[in-house]
Amino acid sequence: MSVPQSVPDELVFASPGKRVREFAIGLGFDAVGIARLEPGGPQAARLRSFLDAGWHGDMDWMETTADRRGDPLILWPEARSAVMVAMSYAPLRDPLDGLGQRDRGMISVYAQGKDYHEILKPKLKHLAREVVAIASGDVKVFVDTAPLMEKPLAALAGLGWQGKHTNLVSRQHGSWLFLGALLTTADLEPDDRESDHCGSCRRCLDICPTAAFPAPYQLDARRCIAYLTIEHKGQIGHEFRHAIGNRIFGCDDCLAVCPWNKFAAEASEMRFAARSETANPPIAELLALTDAQFRARFAGTPVKRTGRDRFVRNVLIAAGNSGDQTLVGEVRSLLDDASPLVRGMAVWALSRLASEDTFQDEREVRFEAEPDPGVRTEWMTETK
Repeated sequence: MSVPQSVPDELVFASPGKRVREFAIGLGFDAVGIARLEPGGPQAARLRSFLDAGWHGDMDWMETTADRRGDPLILWPEARSAVMVAMSYAPLRDPLDGLGQRDRGMISVYAQGKDYHEILKPKLKHLAREVVAIASGDVKVFVDTAPLMEKPLAALAGLGWQGKHTNLVSRQHGSWLFLGALLTTADLEPDDRESDHCGSCRRCLDICPTAAFPAPYQLDARRCIAYLTIEHKGQIGHEFRHAIGNRIFGCDDCLAVCPWNKFAAEASEMRFAARSETANPPIAELLALTDAQFRARFAGTPVKRTGRDRFVRNVLIAAGNSGDQTLVGEVRSLLDDASPLVRGMAVWALSRLASEDTFQDEREVRFEAEPDPGVRTEWMTETK
């Protein structure tokens, strides 16, 4: 048997699974586990209940790919094993401290640095080549780019368990893990599943500002601030605007209060450390962003994928909640924005910040000329 020179002596006679795990850790992944793929599984029924309840909101793609999403073997019938990898993005400080900075917009920890897809995917492709060399067979790499439920697979592979907030929790890394998946036709020995260690704790459920958890282990995405500020394409409902506070992209509350975070070290080598321009930037600066400026400022980060209009919609909510009347000028200028999404939320923000006379003057001038029904509804609804 010929052995590549790169294989350490102690791994020459190790099982294929052990060699894959050791190689993955050597690539810089913080955790790795292997799951054996079998038809069906509880994740399919859980997904079906989620969709039947309508909790997916605007995310129609979840419905159209439900069969493949619920069972990886429908996605790829020849697959036998899933190699699940994770990288920590544990923050340097408590992200909830930003809630007190009302003049700044809070961006979720995961989005403050480089787009994790761009970091995980090259490493996964490198790992895929090694899996082929070690165990033969075909491989396919996934980093949130296909209808694959990474969290249930990661739990099956022993990386952690899905907590009451539905996210993966690790005893070593808390709730701060990015996940990637590699499916292979090779039959690798699996890891044991991790037990659920949430116990009676319900901190993640109780802290949710919008009551997005109907019950433990259930999430109504339509009420989740992460969904509302990232995935939702329309105006954000009135019942959620005050609760959103200054969160302009995502929400870390349920993750940040997980007790298991106390064991999570800072993300090694600062791989996902925030860039200064994306770590809770001033609201006044963000209100003035043109589309080109938005793209340039958030290039290479997850924020860019929402587009400028949805992002400025979120910033206007933060402005309205700030109580900062010095923002009235920036908000008024957005009443002329080309996007109805922005104009509508500018109406709401103006109603919270401007004097009664200023707001009524703007309504008298703009209401009849406003072509968008949704924006007209905002003008009719808001009062001082």
